[in-house]
Parts: sequence; structure tokens; C-alpha cells
Amino acid sequence: MSAVGQTTVAAPSTGPGVLSWAQAREAARRAGLRPLPAVGLPLAEALGRTLAEPLTALTDLPAFDTSAMDGWAVAGPGPWRVAGRVLAGRAASAPLADGAAVEIATGAQLPPGATAVLRREHGRTDGTLLHDCGHQSLTTGQDVRPRGQECRRGEALLPGGALVGPAVLGLAAACGHDRLAVRRRPVVELLVLGDELLASGVPGPGLVRDALGPLLPPWLRAAGAEVAEVRSVRDDFGLLRDALRHSTADIVVTTGGTAAGPVDFLHRALAEAGARLLVDGVAVRPGHPMLLAELPSAACPSAGPARSGLPGGGPAGLPGGLPGGRHLVGLPGNPLAAVAGTVTLALPLLHARSGRSAVTPALAPTAVGLPGHPVDTRLLPVRRTADGVVPLAFDGPAMLRGLARAEALAVVPPGGAAAGEPVELLEAP
Repeated sequence: MSAVGQTTVAAPSTGPGVLSWAQAREAARRAGLRPLPAVGLPLAEALGRTLAEPLTALTDLPAFDTSAMDGWAVAGPGPWRVAGRVLAGRAASAPLADGAAVEIATGAQLPPGATAVLRREHGRTDGTLLHDCGHQSLTTGQDVRPRGQECRRGEALLPGGALVGPAVLGLAAACGHDRLAVRRRPVVELLVLGDELLASGVPGPGLVRDALGPLLPPWLRAAGAEVAEVRSVRDDFGLLRDALRHSTADIVVTTGGTAAGPVDFLHRALAEAGARLLVDGVAVRPGHPMLLAELPSAACPSAGPARSGLPGGGPAGLPGGLPGGRHLVGLPGNPLAAVAGTVTLALPLLHARSGRSAVTPALAPTAVGLPGHPVDTRLLPVRRTADGVVPLAFDGPAMLRGLARAEALAVVPPGGAAAGEPVELLEAP
């Protein structure tokens, strides 16, 4: 069956085990359903966060009848006798009597009694008289933005859970807000595991460059996280166990160590740290040996003093995490497999903890058949064309060349997708 439309399937309650791709995504979303506390922030600091409550208008918008054009505010039918000028930012002028007009600027408050605005390019003055030279008759209310045209005071403009982008900041400012109630960012710690990884330079025999240390942090930040630390951890059980025990992050993300190799210590370290596995393997390629675990509560703060100033902001000095509210996402070490683990487990968890509203899956037809795995879902780098999405070469678990050219990851159901079949698209990093 196609993976499209399966995102509401719940994970089994009998234990973690190997889940389908849709089940794993849902398990990650459910794990994060306790959103982080609200904080009140100035508009500029709220960018990229999630509204903790509906955005309501503090004023009518516009707050008064305004001119939509440069020209003349007129009262009644023309011609009109012109007297005076009204500019934006000035209080309303005296009422206009029938047959009177006043020059007016775009955005200026309409004087009482005005019935329409005559655009400058449509007007002609003859001495003190103004004539309408437009091709159509001037109608009542023409080129006037009436009070409350966009919204009324107290009206809900956006729901809680909406992502705060530049347009949201502009709307909030326009309707009177200086601050917004938004969710605190989940604090993420990234642990890059492996003796073979180099942080710089050209790798030599037996060594490889760490590609995930540069790739993951900006992607996680774009998803709403505060990446507090990126640490390299050698292939040593004690070091990994202690790193998990002492972490105070809301979410720990690890790369590597999720399988059953001789130095894959993550499962054992999680057990000794008192973690509870929620997902242990996903039927997806690449990225099969990914995992999700619930961590014990942090013993000390990870994000500094709370800056809430709002009800529900959490005790001062604590990061806002509640018992059972911390998680670990274990990603495979191969780069494309780690990307698959990020979109499957890390991003749904992050979005849920940030309080983001669920989005409708994006679907697109395939231009050609997309190869699939016989029994597992496959995540395939693709590009969009006029005829639909097409696959890209260099899509192996350890490769990033195809991903670097990709516009999305296609969710290919077991057995593949035929040409013309719709597939779900996930945003590429």
C-alpha cells in the first residue's frame, strides 16, 4: 500500500519493534504532544517560533476609513469645489458638504461626509472646480478602504500553532501587537559518534569527513530548534553513557551507533541511562536502524532562566521541560540514512514539541516510475519538472550528491510508484 495518506496510523502499543514509516512518524509526533511552555517575546525575537495562542486583532484594521489612492476625497456628485488638503498621519479634517472636495494622500483618514475618492489621474481642475475625467462614473465608496475592512478588534486572525514568519510579524504589528506569545524553542544537543570522523581537512586512510555535523544543525534550527551544542563522542561506551546521563537538552540527536556493530553502543547506553525505547527500527530505506527513546527528566536546567512573563511559562530557572518530556533521536551514521531518520523522527518530534500545527502532506505526480524497495518505504531525492517529479542519481545511504541537487524527498511505497502516480513529498534540507 502507498505511504501517502498513512500519516495518522498510530504506533502499536505492544512495544517499539520495527514500525512502518507512517507509524514511526506518528509515534514521533505523539511523543512530542506535550508542547513546551509559552514565552512572551518582542516581535523581532518571535520570528521562526510558533504561536502559543491565537493572534487576535487589538484594533480594527484599518482603524478608520482611509484613502486607497492619491487624489481627492469628494462628497456627492461632481463637479466639486476644492478646498484644503489631507495628508497621512494627520487627524481627520472638518466634514465635507455635498459638492465639496479636498486633496488627499494615500493612507490618509477620510474626512466625515466624503463618499468616494477620485484618483489623481482621473481628475481635472478648472479654476476652483474639480471634474471627473475617468472613463467610468465615480461610485460611492470607490477607492476607499472602510474601517474594519480587513479585521475587527478582537477577531482571531491566526490559530495557535501557526509558524511565525515575516508576514505574521507584519500582520501582528499592523493590528497593534508589540509582543507575541510563542512556544519556547526545544533545546537540542547533537552528539556525533565515531572514531573515524574528521572535523576538517582531507581524510586519510580509514577516515572520513563528518558530513552530518555541518548538515544537521542549520536544518534543525530551521525546524524550530535551539541547537545548544554539537559534540564529537569517540567509540567508547562509558563516554556515550555519561553524555546521555548528563545532557539536559529537551532532545538529544545522535548520529551513528544505532545498529548492532562491535562499537554500536547506543542501545546499551540508553538502557543504563534509564531511557525507554519508543521506536527501534523503521521499515524505510535508507535509514532502517533509526530509533526514538524517552529520556529521564533532566536534573538541572539546560536553557537558562525562563523568560516567560506569561502564565504557564514554567518555574524560573528551568528550561520548561516536564517529567517524561525529554527524548533522544538516534540517526544512522550514513549521511542520507541520517537525513531519512531526521524527516521520519526528528522533525515530527520537534514540530510537535514546538506546538506547530500539522500540515497537509504535499502530493505530486511522478513523471517516470520511481524505484522502490520490495517491502519497505523508500525516501528518494527528486526534482520537480513540468511533467512531475523525477529521481536523481547518487541516492545511496552514504551519498549526499543527489540530495544536494534535490528539491524534495519522495515517499515511495513498497514496490515503487508508477509513472503518473501521486507521491508524498518531504522538504529536503
